[in-house]
Order: sequence, then structure tokens, then C-alpha cells
Amino acid sequence: MADYQLAQVNIGRIRGLMDGPVMAGFAARLNEINALADAAPGFVWRLQTEEGNATSLHVYEDEYMLINMSVWESVDLLYEYVYRTAHAELIKGRKDWFEKLDTPIMTLWWIPAGHIPTPEEAKQRLEHLENHGVTPLAFTFKQRFTADEMLRTIAGTS
Repeated sequence: MADYQLAQVNIGRIRGLMDGPVMAGFAARLNEINALADAAPGFVWRLQTEEGNATSLHVYEDEYMLINMSVWESVDLLYEYVYRTAHAELIKGRKDWFEKLDTPIMTLWWIPAGHIPTPEEAKQRLEHLENHGVTPLAFTFKQRFTADEMLRTIAGTS
């Protein structure tokens, strides 16, 4: 097992109630897409309630803000799941279900293997990305960093 794993968070403000007509297409695919993640190579963990998803968790004051978090073995394996499976279909439909936000909606960061990130930790990483741009402490698929680069940054030797 590697010393570090990849954590990810993405957030979105839904355009309507989860059990309403606006979100029906998204809600209908949740179980399928979550099962796909659970079975994907490199998948480690995802935030969920007893219902099997995180749509009823409200970590922001705005009850329309959803959070999705997961942990993966590598950036490449997460990328494969996000963009090369049926999950990509949900990304294409994002504008139908989610409002456009003026702040970052997704970030990646390295965690010690076995650590389960909290929603508060995820919110802090999104804030870091917004305040400092892409760094080894909060990055994106477009500009990636290794766990070693993160460690050097923390040590102040980058």
C-alpha cells in the first residue's frame, strides 16, 4: 500500500430539490454512478450516508449545496473513472442540475494512506485553491502534483 492516497472533493449548488423534477435525471443515476465508483480500479472510499450517497449531508449553510468526496489510489485512476466511464455523462449534464459558481468547485490533495478526510478538511482545501491558486496542497486534473511535491511544500523546501 502506498504511503499516500488522493482525496477529492467537488461541490455544487443544485437547481431544485433532490426529489423534485429539476433534479430527477441526476437523482435517477446516483445509485448507478456510485456503484460504478465503488467497483472502479483504485477506489478507496467515498462520503455517504446510510442511503448510499451524500445528497442529504449539508456541510454548508446553504441546503442546496451538495458535497461529494472520495479517496483514490492515484490521480490517473480517479481521472479514468471521472472522464472515461458513464460518470462523464453526468458531467456533461451538470449545467442542467447545478448552478455555475464563482468559486472553485473541485480540488485534489494528498492524504496519508488510511486517513478519511472530513468535509471541513475538504472545504479548507477548496478555500486554499481559491485563495492561493493551484499548489501541491490543493490542485486539479489540469495541474497535478505528487505526494512528494506536497511533502516538500510542507517542509518548506520546494
